[in-house]
Amino acid sequence: MCPLNHNQKSRFLSGERAGLQGSLRIVCKEHRAPRIPITLAALFAIALLPAFGAENGYNGGQPTNPKDLKGKKIVLADVPKLIGIGYFAATTKGEAEAAAELTKKGLPTEVTTDAPTEAAIQKQIEYIDNDISKGVDGILFASNDPTAISPVLRKALKSGIHVVGYDAESETDAREWFIQQATPDGIAKALVDSMVAEVGKKADIGIVTSSLTAPNQNAWIAEIKKYISAQELGLNIVAILPSEEDQQKAFQACGDIIKAHPTVKGIIGLSSVAFPGAADAITHANLIGKVACTGLSTPNQMKPFVKSGCVKSVVLWNPVDLGYAAVYAMRAVVDGKLKPGDTELDAGRLGKLKLINGSQFLLGPPFVFNKDNIDQFDF
Repeated sequence: MCPLNHNQKSRFLSGERAGLQGSLRIVCKEHRAPRIPITLAALFAIALLPAFGAENGYNGGQPTNPKDLKGKKIVLADVPKLIGIGYFAATTKGEAEAAAELTKKGLPTEVTTDAPTEAAIQKQIEYIDNDISKGVDGILFASNDPTAISPVLRKALKSGIHVVGYDAESETDAREWFIQQATPDGIAKALVDSMVAEVGKKADIGIVTSSLTAPNQNAWIAEIKKYISAQELGLNIVAILPSEEDQQKAFQACGDIIKAHPTVKGIIGLSSVAFPGAADAITHANLIGKVACTGLSTPNQMKPFVKSGCVKSVVLWNPVDLGYAAVYAMRAVVDGKLKPGDTELDAGRLGKLKLINGSQFLLGPPFVFNKDNIDQFDF
C-alpha cells in the first residue's frame, strides 16, 4: 500500500500531541496482572451484519425518551471487549482526546472506561447492565459477541440511554451508530497481499484469531477466503485456532499449527494479541525466514519483530482515531447534530467521515507498516 499522505500522517501522530485534560477516567476495580505490554496494541473489530452501500436506509435503533442534553454535560460509559491490552488503551486515549476537545469547546463531556480483564461476553454484559443502573447518558461499546450483547444494549436504548459502537458490532437495531475502522474486504486484501509477497501465490497458511465468536475476526476470515478464491490463489488455510485474547495462548496456537502442519509457510495473526504471540512462537522455533508472519497490530507492539526480520508487514488503522471518532459521534447524537438519514459525521480533527451504509461510518482504509516507516509512528 502507498505511504500515508501528509494529512493521514498528521492524524496518526496527532494522538501523541493532544492533551488529556481530566476528561476521562479509567476505573480499575480489581488487580490486573498484565498479559502483554500495554503499548497501544490491538484487538479489533468490525461490522458485518448489514451490506455495504450508502444507499441503504437508516437501520440503527433509537433511545426511548432520552434526556434533552443538547449543549449540556454528558457522562459516558465506555465498555470495550476488555481492558489491559494496548489496543483498547489506544482507543481509550482517543476518547480522552475527543472529550477534552469537546469540553474545551463548551460541550462538557466525561468518559469512563471500564470492562472485564478478559474477553468474556457475559462479564461485558454485566458491566453494561451496571452502567444502565447508574443512569449514564451514553454507552460506547466494542462487542465480544454481536448477538449476545444486543439485548442489554436494547435495554439501554429503552432506558433512554444513547448507544454508539466501535471496533466490533452488535445487531444494528441495538445501537444508534457504529464507527467502522476499515471494511472487511479492505483488511482481507491487505493481509493476503502481504502474505503473498512473502510466500508466493501457492502455500499452506494458518490463522490465529482472537475468538471464534468475535464478529470482526469472522468477517475478516470470510473475506480472506473470498479474496483468495477471487484472485485464484493457491493459498490453503490448514487451520484456524483461537487465542481468546491471551498472548500466551496465541503463542501456543501458532506452535500447534506449525507442529500439526509442517508444510505451513505463513501465519496470519488477526489481533495484536494473536499477532505478537504468533511472531514470538516463530522466533522461538528458529523459523524466521522459513515461516512468514503478518497480521493486525499497532506499530509499537510489533517493532521488535519487524526489526528482527520475523515480520515484514503490519496491517492496521489508528485505534486512537477510532476511539476519538466514537466520542464525537456520541456528542453529535446527543446534541441533535447526527440524525437518521445523515450521510456525514463531523469528527473533529479527522474531518468528515462518510456513511458506508444505513448506520455505519468508515474511519478509513487500512495501512501497512514496515521496516521503512514503522519508526515514524508511536502508538
